[in-house]
Amino acid sequence: MAKFLGIDYGTKRIGVAVSDENAILAFPKAIVPNNLNAFKAIGDILKKENISEIVIGESLDLRGRPNILSAEIETFIKELKSKFNLPVRKEKEFLTSVEARRHLSFGEQARGREGKESKSAKKLKKPEDKKIDTSAAALILQRYLDKINLKK
Repeated sequence: MAKFLGIDYGTKRIGVAVSDENAILAFPKAIVPNNLNAFKAIGDILKKENISEIVIGESLDLRGRPNILSAEIETFIKELKSKFNLPVRKEKEFLTSVEARRHLSFGEQARGREGKESKSAKKLKKPEDKKIDTSAAALILQRYLDKINLKK
């Protein structure tokens, strides 16, 4: 069975997620700084995880049209294909970061004690961007996995 890598592309950070061996579940994996070493870091993950396909979030505006980030993502996709010779699929990423932030915030609030929150819980009410990026990548990948598994 194929194993997938999910990507939430950002101008500063790239959120990465991986699927299980059965391509049923997506799990947050890592944050890759979007710099000159990004492709090396992604290549290391592809090799270590034995990935056979890549799924990247397709950034669209509220009307479903390409937005300002779309051209950068297309360039990134071309580079992924040329460097790694793997299929790259696009999956809509509409509001995945918002959804990830909401889920992470809810999880942290649910861990509070009887209305009292520790200092660390208060800090985590606004989850770190890094957690959001990996969670968004997992949401993008999970949407794709759900779609392909429904067709089986």
